[in-house]
Amino acid sequence: MSITEQINSRITRIGVPLAGNPLRELNAYFVRGRDRDFLVDTGFRTEDCLEALMEGLRDIGWNQARTDILLTHLHSDHSGLAADAAGKHSRVYLSRRDLDYMRMVNAGKTTRTVAERFLEEGFPENLVEENLRNNPVMKARCRVIDDRFIPIDDGAVLDAGDVKLRMVLTPGHTPGNSMFWLEEDGIMFTGDHVLFTITPNITSWTVMKDALGDYLDSLVRVRNYPVRLALPGHRERGDYGGRIDSLIHHHLRRLEETEGIVRKNPGFSGYDIAGHMTWRIRAKNWDEFPVVQKWFAMGEALAHLDYLVLRGKILRDENFGLHRYYLVEENEKGAADTDAFSHDVLD
Repeated sequence: MSITEQINSRITRIGVPLAGNPLRELNAYFVRGRDRDFLVDTGFRTEDCLEALMEGLRDIGWNQARTDILLTHLHSDHSGLAADAAGKHSRVYLSRRDLDYMRMVNAGKTTRTVAERFLEEGFPENLVEENLRNNPVMKARCRVIDDRFIPIDDGAVLDAGDVKLRMVLTPGHTPGNSMFWLEEDGIMFTGDHVLFTITPNITSWTVMKDALGDYLDSLVRVRNYPVRLALPGHRERGDYGGRIDSLIHHHLRRLEETEGIVRKNPGFSGYDIAGHMTWRIRAKNWDEFPVVQKWFAMGEALAHLDYLVLRGKILRDENFGLHRYYLVEENEKGAADTDAFSHDVLD
């Protein structure tokens, strides 16, 4: 069952429940224009999500033939129903980077590569296989990518006559993560780039060398947009600029925590390090994490480790198949690293 909320005269939020998922609900947004309408994000490709989305769209007088789909990013809870919600002549707009990756996923070109990285970091093989069977990223993804799907690049304007939405590329959460800016109203559809009551998951990607660095750079780059109302992909709304500041400092603290774990436990694998990090989840310990949530936590730990390795703060030993981490001695860091973590994020 969906829940609709009128944001203003042109924008309606449709709450799409994500059953069994800690995210709880997707915020899809219907934007009514003079010439076309836009639907921003869709929900998992499941019967429950489809029923809820369709119910919400019918409640607000949706006309499928005049509606185009805008996807903030490739994750299945946002893109899963894109092909189902789009009409025969609709367009589905998504950043070029994420659309390319979605095609790779559907062609089976990513699954084993990601699994191999996790195995090298110490993730147990039996849990890798269990995750591949049960992870909703794979099970509820959009499986049809046809000629209705249109790649767009940073700055592209989607024009509905009296409504113009500009794509703002914000890589980090995904390779081509993006937001949509309705400048005349001061409204930013933030997707998962800026969430207010939960922290966006920043994971390691095989097609990105430094996902966390890209994410922090993206936060800084969009910090000063004159946003009067931020509409996130999940949960409640909040103060846009203040939340960006808190997200940056959250990850700086996480980097310090990660480096501290390596300092105290030289030779830990990525899996060991993830198990010693602080997570907000209802589980007694690392061993009792649900497998899918452990996978997400591991990916975030690896993004922080990648960041530290690239900046010469820790070493990754790859010589014996299982990656292990060690602190770089102070006298090996060099003067350029004396500003801790903030010099390349906050300047």
